[in-house]
Amino acid sequence: MTVNLEIPRKFERLTEQAHRVATDVFRPISRKYDRAEHSYPKELDMLAAVIDGMEEGGGTAGAGARGVRRERPEQEDANPAAPGGGAEEAAGSDAANRNGGNLATALSVMELCWGDVGLLLSMPRQGLGNAAIASVANAEQQERFAGRWAAMAITEPAAGSDSAAIRTTAVLEGDEYVLNGEKIFVTAGERADLLVVWATLDPSKGRAAIKPFIVERDDPGLVLERLEHKLGIRASDTADFRLENCRVPKENLLGGPEVEPAKSFAGAMQTFDNTRPLVAAMAVGLARACLEETQRLLGEAGIAVDYDGSPHSQPAAAAELLAMEADYEAARLLTLEAAWMADNGKPNSLQASMAKAKAGRTATDIALRCVELCGAIGYGESELLEKWARDAKILDLFEGTQQIQLLIVARQVLGKTSADLR
Repeated sequence: MTVNLEIPRKFERLTEQAHRVATDVFRPISRKYDRAEHSYPKELDMLAAVIDGMEEGGGTAGAGARGVRRERPEQEDANPAAPGGGAEEAAGSDAANRNGGNLATALSVMELCWGDVGLLLSMPRQGLGNAAIASVANAEQQERFAGRWAAMAITEPAAGSDSAAIRTTAVLEGDEYVLNGEKIFVTAGERADLLVVWATLDPSKGRAAIKPFIVERDDPGLVLERLEHKLGIRASDTADFRLENCRVPKENLLGGPEVEPAKSFAGAMQTFDNTRPLVAAMAVGLARACLEETQRLLGEAGIAVDYDGSPHSQPAAAAELLAMEADYEAARLLTLEAAWMADNGKPNSLQASMAKAKAGRTATDIALRCVELCGAIGYGESELLEKWARDAKILDLFEGTQQIQLLIVARQVLGKTSADLR
């Protein structure tokens, strides 16, 4: 199979549009909402409406998280030349190769996070909860919740990276499920219309009983406890909730109510396999912003990078920048691979975790090293480098920490179960 590392032609316009948004909308207000934590960036409303219109009209796919979904191989094989099938990009490779919504979303997220990660996470109807709905909801649910902003509520005080330790319960009473528990670190929780709440139908059944439920934000049983004050991504609100006899229609259970141990937490894992490349893409975009800004500042100081020469024959700062760029490219390619595999219906749990682990760590390392290379300018608020260094850390944490991603990779590479390798 021939691998083309260029951006697919059909996505060039999308990435150009995303970069213009990052340049003209995100960057100018980035510092404003970093300082005004918990203030809603009202400048995003019109932008969100434009994206909604483009997606509904078929003008673009993957402008936000709603482009994320799992494709079935039989769909691709049946019509590889269908719109979005990427036949022109697949020349010389398998006829069913597809560059679809997951890859498009990853590419646009990279550009938007070159502008500002927190502002991307504040975009109405483009959150990780929307990605969860796109990943596991059936057709009727997709239609019913279309156009709504959904936040992801999975983390609990005693269940962080170990999502299988969730203790929020869902008990069926008649035509409703009654949810009780606590959720923390819910991105866009205060602003969203809906929460995708992960709860267990039967704690004794372990992972297989954990299911996602759609909860209306104004449900009287859903209590907002507080908004978190954070190191970075301050433009995005992060909420903690308590669920007290929160009643939701049984039709709001995403997927089926069956508890099947053989599938073991499949809905959550499928969602993560689709959303972890998105978080990796955020990290890739931020890392690129740091590298480009650092190269500009080094150039102003008279330090030029010679891409044709040996790193050993250049100033130490230029050599370090080259090393960071190599790390960045590795993270970018892993991210694109994981997204492409989702588009083509290929199991990508290993690649999704590899991309998330590599990109999260790389963005954090690059941001801090760029601040160091730029000295007082990098550390001060006259430039955005210090903000990006603060924003970067969360990308190594949410959607599964660095350590959890490495554990998942180790299990898959070594053929071990979660019971074998903890």
